[in-house]
Amino acid sequence: MTDARLRYGRASLALSFLVQGVTFALLVTRIPAIQDRYGISDGLLPVFLAAVPVLAGVASVVTEKVVARVRPGAVLRWAQPVVMLALLAVGAGSEVWQAALALGVFGLAVGALDASMNMMGVSLQRAYGRSIMLGFHAAYSLGGIAGASMAWAGAHWDLSLLVSYLPAVVVLLPAALVGSRWYAEGKSGGGGLAVEPGKGASVPFRMLLPLCLVMAFAYIGDSTVSNWSAKYLQDVLGGSEQLATVPYNVYMVTTLLGRAVGDLGVRRFGAVAVVRGGSVLAAVGFGVVAMAPGAWWGMLGFTLLGLGLCVIVPQTFAAAGRMFPGASDAAVARLNVFNYVGFLVGSPLVGALGDAWSYRGAMLVPMVLVLATLVYARSFGAEPARYGVGHERARAADVG
Repeated sequence: MTDARLRYGRASLALSFLVQGVTFALLVTRIPAIQDRYGISDGLLPVFLAAVPVLAGVASVVTEKVVARVRPGAVLRWAQPVVMLALLAVGAGSEVWQAALALGVFGLAVGALDASMNMMGVSLQRAYGRSIMLGFHAAYSLGGIAGASMAWAGAHWDLSLLVSYLPAVVVLLPAALVGSRWYAEGKSGGGGLAVEPGKGASVPFRMLLPLCLVMAFAYIGDSTVSNWSAKYLQDVLGGSEQLATVPYNVYMVTTLLGRAVGDLGVRRFGAVAVVRGGSVLAAVGFGVVAMAPGAWWGMLGFTLLGLGLCVIVPQTFAAAGRMFPGASDAAVARLNVFNYVGFLVGSPLVGALGDAWSYRGAMLVPMVLVLATLVYARSFGAEPARYGVGHERARAADVG
């Protein structure tokens, strides 16, 4: 593959990450407006919200099977427009069943999109021979900031959901389709799992499990910030309603900054050191939040959280690619499921502990889970897995 082809492929994939960041932020930041538009009760809303990551997890598993026959670039080329059109459908409907259908399509498409994007990112990083994965996720963070800003403008000017969503889709959907012409993938590296042509890759779950746990822990931390930071700052730390909207934005900005420079850290110090440093920094952030005497100390904690957590997820995908270079698509698809596991567990866990105990105490639970990443940090520098046919048969019970 030529250097120019790699550069174009890297830029087009970064655009897809950015577009997805905008799209997802436009959805999640307008959930109250979606609830009001469709008259969804408080009791039914969690069912709608849980359905999206559940369906995304199912689609991620299915994508593993699909990419054995169709390359990830083809999956991404069609999944991204479906996600954006589903977003428009959420804004255009008027009946609850229409919202359910649109969100269901959104969840299925976003699972295929997340899996295929990260498959391609891992593949391109292997072709480059150096860390570039954090840069893709930095583009996603930038898109998230842009999408949240668009959502704020829509709410501020009291625009309908459809009017809020339409400009982003009209501009970004054609851009993503044009950019998809330059999608590129690196070739599978040697020395990994042997995969027969046309056969599904065998990825022993026991070997992938440490990375799956790290992924879940990271998203439990992330969902804690996205779902509880505003309430925590206002109700626990006594911040104003206006100030309570700031922590998530600060978190997103620091996530962008950390990812923008994170690849340089990986190249200089190695993935293991960067993940360990990020885990410790995120744990310190949760500790500061839990013990904060006031709102501004809480803001400092959420800032540290963004800088710490931001490096973990991209490096987890990259580590799966290094561990299974001949089966990276299958490894990434399975690992991606734990993105949604963490998202599903994190918010209810903190809410239940906050109600039963205290929200300060609840913040210590994601702190401990993030620290547990240190136990598995060596997996980020693991050598590629090698298996003979006999060994694969002997380990068949462990194959996911």
